[in-house]
Amino acid sequence: MEWSHTMKKLVTALSLATLAGLSAPAWAAIEVDGVRFEDTIEVANQKLQLNGAGVREKVVIDVYVASLYLPHKGSTTEEALNQPGAKSVHTVLLRDVTAQDFVGALIKGFKANNSAEQYDRYLPRLQELSRLMEQVGSARKGTVVKIDYLPQSGTRIYLDGKQQGADIPGEEFFQGLLRIWLGPKPVDASLKAALLGRQ
Repeated sequence: MEWSHTMKKLVTALSLATLAGLSAPAWAAIEVDGVRFEDTIEVANQKLQLNGAGVREKVVIDVYVASLYLPHKGSTTEEALNQPGAKSVHTVLLRDVTAQDFVGALIKGFKANNSAEQYDRYLPRLQELSRLMEQVGSARKGTVVKIDYLPQSGTRIYLDGKQQGADIPGEEFFQGLLRIWLGPKPVDASLKAALLGRQ
């Protein structure tokens, strides 16, 4: 009788442990170059899924890691750009860079992957971002740059959790920024594949 009772307690304990393991799956987050990205986040009261994450390399030096969050998984640039709803890109620096170099690379990437008309239209916004970043001076290793698209207000940029400037209205500007990584001339082809979940 006592043995039976002990066995029942053991089976119950094992069952609870199994359920606890299932409720916190190993795939709840991924780690890239020591940086952890959650499987889901919330932007503008909308749940977004991690679409992919990877490393930006420049002359064999890891510069930053980036991740892309979308409402639904997308494996092509078109699927990523044209999904309705909120979206988000996170970058975490892996080395110290000047704010000027970081924003300069963004502007160069924007120009390479968007039409001349789009570039001219948003150049004042890009220059404003450049001025804001230059006030920071330098971006240290571990600095987090987050670019959110909020359907009701536009593109919002954060530096280490602090909003930089006012929201930039319209989805076209966010799409233009996203093309820096996903466009026909991405800053890093391997990173593009990773963000689109192909790696």
